[in-house]
Amino acid sequence: MTAAQGPEDFTGRRVVVAGLGVSGVSAARVLARLGACVTVVDGGDSDAHRDRAAALGADDVAVRLGDGATLPEDTDLIVTSPGWKPDSPLFAAAAAHDVPVWGDVELAWRLREGPGRHAAPWLAVTGTNGKTTTVQMLASILEAAGLRTAAVGNIGTPLLDVVLSEEHYDVLAVELSSYQLHWAPSVHAHSAAVLNLAPDHLDWHGSMAAYAADKGRIYAGNQVACVYNAADPATEELVREADVVEGCRAIGFTLGAPRPSEFGVVDGVLVDRAFVPDRQRNAQELAEVTDVAPAAPHNIANALAAAALARAYGVEPAAVREGLRSFRPDAHRIEHVADVGGVAYVDDSKATNTHAAEASLAAYDSIVWIAGGLAKGATFDDLVARAVKRLRGAVLIGADRALIAEALARHAPDVPVVDLERTDTGAMAAAVREATRLAGPGDTVLMAPACASMDMFTNYNTRGEAFAEAVHALGSGPAAGD
Repeated sequence: MTAAQGPEDFTGRRVVVAGLGVSGVSAARVLARLGACVTVVDGGDSDAHRDRAAALGADDVAVRLGDGATLPEDTDLIVTSPGWKPDSPLFAAAAAHDVPVWGDVELAWRLREGPGRHAAPWLAVTGTNGKTTTVQMLASILEAAGLRTAAVGNIGTPLLDVVLSEEHYDVLAVELSSYQLHWAPSVHAHSAAVLNLAPDHLDWHGSMAAYAADKGRIYAGNQVACVYNAADPATEELVREADVVEGCRAIGFTLGAPRPSEFGVVDGVLVDRAFVPDRQRNAQELAEVTDVAPAAPHNIANALAAAALARAYGVEPAAVREGLRSFRPDAHRIEHVADVGGVAYVDDSKATNTHAAEASLAAYDSIVWIAGGLAKGATFDDLVARAVKRLRGAVLIGADRALIAEALARHAPDVPVVDLERTDTGAMAAAVREATRLAGPGDTVLMAPACASMDMFTNYNTRGEAFAEAVHALGSGPAAGD
């Protein structure tokens, strides 16, 4: 049953919610309000888990802690949190008993319509990197067009909360992860974009092919536009394989001059050659490259994807320009921290994989690179080989720094490397001091780790904050290079 057939009836249904995180708690409360008999299962049993379980008790939700593998008797449906792997024993048990498994996004989609609800269309975004920034750009453009919108989904605001709120939205800018898409078979967006594809989360998906297939689910049933990256053939292939509504168009974006049905850049101007009359000969100016902050190549690509989705929805060019001009990215995303002694210091702590780090390194000409952390199975040879001409030096931190050091030795033997053995949080201050010693006027000290942060920091935010704190301390200490 889909939303188009009418609202789901959960009265008396026995629903198991897998996971006691933000999305799990949200799903459990919603289902309980809809009359379901809800049991939450989670393998954890910490004080935080018990506190959440106690809070859910007030909503008549049962919670089983310390056991995330056993399927409760007479279960009708499982609603899973995104992080649970498809090969989890709970799902094997569900398959054996023909119990369907939905994600929280699937549940939100099925609850869009009903008494007092407004089924706002979804403009959806996925990709290995750039999802959050693109969705925020898109929301900024939609707001500039006078539309009631929200940036939701994997970006932090649970879709369930938005779908069931009393707020009337015209359209939603939705970030979807590969995890969420795996468990969302019924979602049919107005238009959607896959920004890029690179190996990531393969431990969860099992293979690159499975990862790509889950990303490609975002195009299923698209009504107006499937937006793809013309520089990434894998994204175009996903469009070719998609089963879409008749008349839905493939719309590419490129950092070069666009072909018909593409968005691109001409003489420093972002242009639309897709949603214009006579696209064989005409293009519509949308914004200047300088309207995008920061104007790094990968961020221009994000802006083009956001513009394509907005134009697919009918937004006028002036709103695209205004939305891009007013948008500012979240912290720790290629964020300029300070200039000290003629050296620029840039925090891209959000670059937690090699694909993101490569985009960040491509934005600057002369770099002292701070990198390292948890590699998550990544290799660094291709990244270093492509960046070698830009590297003035490198400072390595974190548990898996040796992997980057080996890649540097193979592909950039003339680049000076400082290997910091310490892995405590204070290592960041030492890393900044060493990078400052290697840098000269006109250089950029870029913290784009290409690794996860959890070996040394709580998350990438705290890693970025440590970098910024260390940079600001330079101004009150010895001059750069002393």
